[in-house]
Amino acid sequence: MKRIRVAAGVITDNDKVLITRRAPKENFAGGWEFPGGKIEADETPEDCLTRELKEELNINVSIDKFCTEVTHDYGNINIYLIAYYCTITDGTIQISVHDKFKWVKINDLLKFELLPADILIAKKVMEDYHEKFLQI
Repeated sequence: MKRIRVAAGVITDNDKVLITRRAPKENFAGGWEFPGGKIEADETPEDCLTRELKEELNINVSIDKFCTEVTHDYGNINIYLIAYYCTITDGTIQISVHDKFKWVKINDLLKFELLPADILIAKKVMEDYHEKFLQI
């Protein structure tokens, strides 16, 4: 089975997070996900994320901190997904490989048809978000 290493950006803005929907011509078409992409052999997950978000969304980000990592078996491929919290530092979102993007309330993440690996990331994001407010 093929194993793919992927970096994903959990791009937040206060109580909202950015998700993107895979276009009809892509694998897993119609599924919502945290944007990112495949990690090349010669790059770190952080470098990959910076490159992919620029290529796919036309934005520059600062990578704030590690979020979580998830392994998911999709049958024909195994995805090892490394997620980082990010903040947009420059650019306006312009989609190229996705057909939609949305800023959604963190508490509403599970109302969307997220891809299976992304569901686990969403749960961690929701947990982190609630812990943050319990400390205030």
